[in-house]
Amino acid sequence: MAGHDNSYKLLFSHQRMVRDLLTGFVHEKWVEELDLDSLEKASGSYVTDELRDRESDIVWRVRWGDTWLYVYLLIEFQSRVDRYMPVRIMSYVGLLYQDLIRQKAFTPSGKLPPVLPIVLYNGERRWNAAQNVAEMVESVSGGLEKYCPAVRYLLLDEKAIVNDPDWPDETRNVVAALFNLEHYRGIDEALNVLGHLVEWLYADQQEELRNAFTSWLKQVWARRQAPKEQWQELKRLEDLREVYTMLQERTGQWPQRWKQEGREEGREEGLEEGREKALRSTARKLIQTTDLSDRAIADATGLPLGEVEAMRDEAQH
Repeated sequence: MAGHDNSYKLLFSHQRMVRDLLTGFVHEKWVEELDLDSLEKASGSYVTDELRDRESDIVWRVRWGDTWLYVYLLIEFQSRVDRYMPVRIMSYVGLLYQDLIRQKAFTPSGKLPPVLPIVLYNGERRWNAAQNVAEMVESVSGGLEKYCPAVRYLLLDEKAIVNDPDWPDETRNVVAALFNLEHYRGIDEALNVLGHLVEWLYADQQEELRNAFTSWLKQVWARRQAPKEQWQELKRLEDLREVYTMLQERTGQWPQRWKQEGREEGREEGLEEGREKALRSTARKLIQTTDLSDRAIADATGLPLGEVEAMRDEAQH
């Protein structure tokens, strides 16, 4: 998943992405008080060696009144939910605070600045880990409970967000577009979202962010969705509009190519035990040996999407 992590790190290294993340997904009143024009990545002098080694994590800061608020963005693309995430978050926030103390980066009143830890999770399974370290500590009484640590993080579970029935189909938010592309329900829907994204990024003259999305589409999204030969063609393109145009022209051919590749996988395995069993065996092999999404595997084999998702869950245990 390193390529996915790195592509997301590149995307969320742009101010527009962090701005849209805060305004679109942190539904709390204090966000309205932020000076979003002041958003800046925390420089190396604010980040410890330990944090710099966290390649998929990004630290931003933004003015909030007369102080800074730090946004610790942890990008989580492991296949299994990390039940100990609250402890990790507590450790990372502690490291950040240690470095801020060394830099004497205090508020005007001499206190430490607030930190918002965000876990951005991309997995297929629903996130079910605790969101506060206090939930992981055995309940006690008699006065000992007041020593229990309490560090909470904001979870953004992309698939759960997109599948929420109240989730708007269209919103001028580039992070929402990213989530929709990650968990699209059909090729036409994906092309519609991508078309809006292209329009916004060219209208706003976001050249560097366009390049980041182009890289993500080629190296991550199309690699998981497109048949191999068409992915190789897409890799040679450098412009976001060109990528979008090719996808418009070629995605109609994808279902047939997926089915062909699925049949080839099945023949390679010598699957003669019956059609349904062969399809399930092919799906399992595609899960284990390719980067295809669950949607692409379902289309390739003709199996229900829910069944493919259950197979992936089983393979990850």
